[in-house]
Amino acid sequence: MRRVLLAAAAVLVAAAPLAACQREGGGGLAGGRVQLGGPFNLIDMNGQPVTEKALLGKPTAIFFGFTYCPEVCPTTLTDLTAWLKALGPDADKLNVVFVSVDPERDTPEQLRLYLSNFDPRIRGLTGAPDAVAKAAKAYRVYYQKVPQEGGGYTIDHSSSVYLFDAKGQFVAPIAYQSPPERAVSQLRALLAG
Repeated sequence: MRRVLLAAAAVLVAAAPLAACQREGGGGLAGGRVQLGGPFNLIDMNGQPVTEKALLGKPTAIFFGFTYCPEVCPTTLTDLTAWLKALGPDADKLNVVFVSVDPERDTPEQLRLYLSNFDPRIRGLTGAPDAVAKAAKAYRVYYQKVPQEGGGYTIDHSSSVYLFDAKGQFVAPIAYQSPPERAVSQLRALLAG
């Protein structure tokens, strides 16, 4: 029951920033767009520094998760891999980014190993805990460490893939386990501008 309540709370918290932007006078819209995204300073799977500027010039699909995730992350990354395959050569015109919300365990090496199971165009980012927290806040991503019996932990987190245009402006989310044809259609529309 506790897990169900936590999952429901996570969905509400994750949806709240987008819902708040829909209210009249909510202040979250600029030119009809939700204000999501912003500056970050992270490192990639090779230990190289990466900022949000590296994503400009191509549309971007970005997903926040962690490599020890038992279900949502491997499912979403498997979906992303299938969507990229469905896009064919057009998939090369898209940035696809997986940002870890578990910097304690998700080193560049761990990200590289984990992401080797998925499409090679998916780029993994991590960083110091404060840098990850700042990026998650800019992208309005919910995440929270949840202790488990035996001293371990898992992480509850937002589960949507966020789409941005080539200028870094938020376009739309792709919901967790969205039907493949809908997700691919959203990606094609993103690529078409």
